Order: sequence, then structure tokens, then C-alpha cells
Amino acid sequence: MIRVALIDDQALMRAGFRALLDAEEGIEVVGEAADGAEGLALVRAEVPNVALVDVQMPVMTGIEATRRIAADPELSDVRVVILTNYGLDEYVFEALRAGASGFLLKDTEPADLLQAIEVVAHGEALLSPSVTRTLIGEFVARPPDRATAPGLEHLTRREREVTALAARGLTNEEIAAHMVISPFTAKTHISRAMTKLGARDRAQLVVFAYESGLVAVRHGDHRFE
Repeated sequence: MIRVALIDDQALMRAGFRALLDAEEGIEVVGEAADGAEGLALVRAEVPNVALVDVQMPVMTGIEATRRIAADPELSDVRVVILTNYGLDEYVFEALRAGASGFLLKDTEPADLLQAIEVVAHGEALLSPSVTRTLIGEFVARPPDRATAPGLEHLTRREREVTALAARGLTNEEIAAHMVISPFTAKTHISRAMTKLGARDRAQLVVFAYESGLVAVRHGDHRFE
């Protein structure tokens, strides 16, 4: 059973999501909250698998709520998916750094929402190609800052390689094919890299790859160097 918390200041939006999720076998809505502070309290009380969190809310923003959830060791298994009306804009990088596992537009198709919850609940990151392009654009505009992403020296050569490939958006199967290893071995390298870097999921691993300069992109065409 995947337990989900709904955190959004729009009652109609919460009602729509609840109706969809309540009708789905294997998903349980454990509660609703109308602002970030209420949402944080809800997550601490219920410890859901997934929290769907609006970006802009009164009292406390969704990004701040996400940051506090990610910083709480007792909530280490909670995955946050940011909900937004505004597309993949300036909130992307800030929310990923805060600890979000992915993004969804509020007008996303029901089937896509259900799939997203399933993906994130199982520890994967919800990073579409458009999110990755936004991240690339963010980092093209500035040089790497290794001081903000310590730990690169602790990774083995293989772990650095799989981290860089994950940052390019490759799945474990694609990483395995690229490196001529098994998918299980690729997953093991990813898991070890995440553990060494203190990354909650692949989303934060992607952020690390760009921040540390492990993955670089060329100006203009956004290709990996």
C-alpha cells in the first residue's frame, strides 16, 4: 500500500486528487493540508510514502516544507513530489536541492499522476527530459561549485561514471548497456554513490553531478562534455 499526503492550499485541487487516488487500488490518502506548515505536521504525524506538495502556499512554501522534510532523519523514507501550475521554471533547481524527488504539473493526466506516485514511492526520481534540460540550462550559466557538493573524492571510478550517466537521464538498464555490466551491478553502483554522497534519491544525485562538475555541458548546444 502506497500512503500519500496531499498538501495544497486549493481545496478543489485536493478534492480532485483525493477522488482519483481513493479510487486506485494500492494507494491510500492519509490526510490533507492547506499550507506548508500544516503539511509538515501531517507528514511528521503520518510518515507517508509520498507527499504531493504545492509550490506556493501560505504560512510556509512547498519548497521550505520540502527542505524540512528532507532534513528530518525520521522522514528519510518520505518522497516529495512538487505540484505546480507554472511549468518547469525557476522552482526546479531550488526544489531539487531542497530534496524533492520530482515535479508534476497540476493538469497532468491521471494515468501519469498514478505512474509518478508509483515511481517515486519505489525510490526513483521523477525527472523528465524537460526537467533535465532546465537543470542543464541552470548550470550552463555558472561554473561548477565543488564546495557545495563535497564527497566526489569518495567515489570510485565506476561510481563516478554511473553518476554521470544517471545525470544524463539514463536508466539502470541503459547504464548497464553503456558500461557493459549487468543492470543489477549498475543499480549497486548507483546505490553506493547515493550512500556516499548522502543523496536521498537519483534527483539529488543528478544535482550533485552538475554542482560538482562531474557532468559538464557545452554552452550553446547543451551537449555533455
